[in-house]
Amino acid sequence: MLQTPLSNLQMEILELYSTNLDEDELKELKIILAKFCADKAVREADRLWDERNLSDRDMERWLNE
Repeated sequence: MLQTPLSNLQMEILELYSTNLDEDELKELKIILAKFCADKAVREADRLWDERNLSDRDMERWLNE
């Protein structure tokens, strides 16, 4: 018996494991998951950018440090 319950993501992934995907479908799923993670990271970066009232000048300064 499991001590810690599985998260909703873990349960979804377990359900996916029961599906036999061909190579093209697997590649497509990997792209979808990567895009999801990238979009989430961009949204968080945008939120922090706005929250800290950063500007393009700040970014230029960091790039040149």
